[in-house]
Amino acid sequence: MNPSVFYVKPKSGFLAFGRMVRSVQTHYREIINFFDRRSTNAASESFNAKIKEFRTQFRGVKDRTFFLFRLAKIYA
Repeated sequence: MNPSVFYVKPKSGFLAFGRMVRSVQTHYREIINFFDRRSTNAASESFNAKIKEFRTQFRGVKDRTFFLFRLAKIYA
């Protein structure tokens, strides 16, 4: 599908509408992919949330190598 299909000539002057149109133009493949295959990035978002929670539990860790080792052992 061609992104020019989503082209809307900005007549209204509403900035929010223009941003929404640009967002759809930029991400139309991902949007169509959801409706075709019902696939989302929920798994990666969940993993990112787990990493953030792990980081908050281990504030002040100075050894980055050890931090990454623990992260891999717990969530791998």
